[in-house]
Amino acid sequence: MKKSFAIDVLTGLVWGIFPITAGAQDTTKPVTITAYAEVYYLYNFNRPLNNTQPFFLYSYHRVGEINLNLGWIKGSYSEDRVRANLALMTGTYAVANLAAEPEVLRHIFEADIGVKLSAKSNLWLDAGILPSHIGFESAVGKDCPTLTRSILAENSPYYEAGLKLGYTTKEEKWYLALLLLNGWQRIKRVDGNTTPAFGTQVTYKPSARSTLNWSTFIGNDKPDSARRWRYFQNIYGTFHISKAFSLIAGIDAGMEQQSKGSVKMDSWYAPVVIARYQLNEKVAATARSEFYSDKQGVVIPTRTANGFQTVGYSLNFDFSIKANLLWRIEARTLNSKDKIFEKRNRVLTTNSTWLATSIAVSF
Repeated sequence: MKKSFAIDVLTGLVWGIFPITAGAQDTTKPVTITAYAEVYYLYNFNRPLNNTQPFFLYSYHRVGEINLNLGWIKGSYSEDRVRANLALMTGTYAVANLAAEPEVLRHIFEADIGVKLSAKSNLWLDAGILPSHIGFESAVGKDCPTLTRSILAENSPYYEAGLKLGYTTKEEKWYLALLLLNGWQRIKRVDGNTTPAFGTQVTYKPSARSTLNWSTFIGNDKPDSARRWRYFQNIYGTFHISKAFSLIAGIDAGMEQQSKGSVKMDSWYAPVVIARYQLNEKVAATARSEFYSDKQGVVIPTRTANGFQTVGYSLNFDFSIKANLLWRIEARTLNSKDKIFEKRNRVLTTNSTWLATSIAVSF
């Protein structure tokens, strides 16, 4: 390549973002443009006065109104041993989930540059704001088996900022990654924090019909004066049992120091099982069962006697109107051991049940 690395990347991103043409998605070109939007309506039978979902849910956050959960436009550059992505977003997901970030960063969905370190091996070093290496669900609804996200997905990182060294074997059965991060779902490091965070990922595909994944996180997400080391892992498997039936099973498990220097740990765990059945080419049904236990309130503080101990069930139907147009309907209920959900009369209850629908388009 005759042009410099920086000029190539900058030119590719600028050219890719502004002049949208009919051939922009041609994968033979170095620059591609994609876009996504998902509009939703959600009715919660508790009818909360603030018109928002329970405090530990960040996607599809608004109640009783038609709104945009997530919309983004993305320019990608890929040529030889260089790749880059820049995606800008808006929607209620961005408002709720990036509230802790500086305002100037709240609309960045992805911004990263990658360099292939070996001409012979599939070894990449990526840097910037990246999708999370944890879990099988993402912020992009069309890529997930259910309309709304599971509790464990909502309370583990959707995104991360840092460095990722990733290696894929030649037969593409194994993927290995090491990460140096700014924190637990952090673009801007917590003020007063000087400790780096670390992550790992191991993905194994024994066949085209199954995937096994193990991801970890180790780090402190508090100022050094109140340092508490967190040790977290996520394990899941996806299995295509038949042409029509697929199954996903996963679990989060984490521990965090009770105080700085303490050997005592607070812990939490969250299993989930999702079964999907393809009724025909256009229609699919998905059922979910989940449980989240965080008695000490490490991730989901409730300040109640039993902490956060919640079981949930959902059923959704997907209608593929076109290849790039998806309509979904979902019924979901959560039941907690303590009264943590607020009703319209400000009375607390142990249950939160809602109906939701969404339509997503990608191009």
